[in-house]
Amino acid sequence: MRTTDGSRCLPVRRLSLAACVAVLAACTTAPPASPDMAWVAQARSVATAVPPKLVSVLQEEIARSGHEGAVQACSDKAPAMAREASAASGWNVKRVSLRNRNPQAVPDAWERAVLEDFDRRAAARVPPAQLERAEVVFENGKPIQRYMRALPVVELCTNCHGTPDRIAPAVAARIKTLYPQDRGTGYGLGDIRGAITLRRPAS
Repeated sequence: MRTTDGSRCLPVRRLSLAACVAVLAACTTAPPASPDMAWVAQARSVATAVPPKLVSVLQEEIARSGHEGAVQACSDKAPAMAREASAASGWNVKRVSLRNRNPQAVPDAWERAVLEDFDRRAAARVPPAQLERAEVVFENGKPIQRYMRALPVVELCTNCHGTPDRIAPAVAARIKTLYPQDRGTGYGLGDIRGAITLRRPAS
């Protein structure tokens, strides 16, 4: 199917979710993929592999040094994990948010439109695990495969991204030190914190 700007939008099938580490770690078993859907299944696999690894690291750091230490660990480990996933998969992998904490997590125009759509669908009570988008877009005349998957807020997130009453003073101070321009607080359970976003040239 072609969109008005000439890009080709590939439908993404709804999947049944298996329980994983928190909602962020939700993983799916993709249905048999047609040739056009093969890259979507691969992108989905990469996108669902990163969050549970980060959750595990943060849980270990919280046990060792509390949520204040987890802020530092997330600052160091999340970008490193994205780089590792990029090198291993051939995709460019990163996280983006409409209210970013990391200055590198600002979405581009396509990502912003998808995140806004995720928020609308979440408000309509679409389960977060079903919030994904796969599309082939054209940039400078060349096809680019793009995929995004929503990252919902779970209980663990609220200690650093929640409302002020949920964030301890020491945690707030560490956030301010690491991210002076932070916009990533005020979230509640189930809100869409951001998304994993992948891109690569279409083969």
